Amino acid sequence: MLPATEKIWHNGRFIAWDEAKIHVLSHVVSYGSSVFEGIRCYETTSGPAIFRLREHVRRLIDSAKIYRIENIGFSLEQLSQAMIDVVAVNKLKACYIRPIVLRGYGDIGVLPADNPIETYIACWEWGKYLGPEALAKGVDVCVSSWTRNAPNTMPTLSKAGGNYLSSQLIRMEAQVNGYAEGIALDASGYVSEGSGENIFIVRDGKIHTPPLAASVLPGITRDSVLELARAQGIPIVEMNIPREMLYIADEVFFSGTAVEVTPVRSVDKIQVGNGRRGPITEKLQSEFFSIVNGTAKDRYGWLTPVPAMAGV
Repeated sequence: MLPATEKIWHNGRFIAWDEAKIHVLSHVVSYGSSVFEGIRCYETTSGPAIFRLREHVRRLIDSAKIYRIENIGFSLEQLSQAMIDVVAVNKLKACYIRPIVLRGYGDIGVLPADNPIETYIACWEWGKYLGPEALAKGVDVCVSSWTRNAPNTMPTLSKAGGNYLSSQLIRMEAQVNGYAEGIALDASGYVSEGSGENIFIVRDGKIHTPPLAASVLPGITRDSVLELARAQGIPIVEMNIPREMLYIADEVFFSGTAVEVTPVRSVDKIQVGNGRRGPITEKLQSEFFSIVNGTAKDRYGWLTPVPAMAGV
């Protein structure tokens, strides 16, 4: 169960955590008609700061537009401020932020003609997604039997609730077979992504990663990793990656808001490289955490400070 905080933001006002409820016949329950984000707020040397807030909010709005949810009723600036406020009002030093835009209670048919749009923003304390040891020792993963959505089926550029039915199948299959995570292939059989992470493969000093056309969510952390790699002069190749390249990689690692930068030590019980975090993964991981923890200069402007809220 999530560690409850005091307040959740709902349509422009704060409500109590236990008051954040929807009707069972809300459109989102039957049809998965929601879009959402996962955003981390880090405890830095200068206080709490939200990682790449504007980019996350922009993707939330883009996700909604793709699904014709064009009447959220709040601008990018208003939503960004609401996320700052929800962290401040709950007095958290570090947390995970979950904004959700959903189609609520109205028509019960597939066509959401008269369903209201509800926007919630919650936050809570959340640790390391794949466990605290994963960042250093890596995780064991498998290639999933479940394939990512084919083009022109469900839009993978949208971070939509319904898309994550596929992610649940990938993650549950991995868990029941003793793996920490699964890697999905796209409709053409090329490497796509994990259940909730982008993936990178290192071979001969170059970073390879699938293109967005491979049914890949345009990850904010993915973009950050690519930016860090360019700054360090590490060659980057965006290409269709055959499954077997996972087995002969020198390094493999995931990126994402939840997993941050997490190495993979084996795929389908085949050891990756030396079976531990590789030097390029470690270099990018170190650079990433030094910025988000505030021990290095935020030279990319990725952090949005969360000032204390007056009167709370």
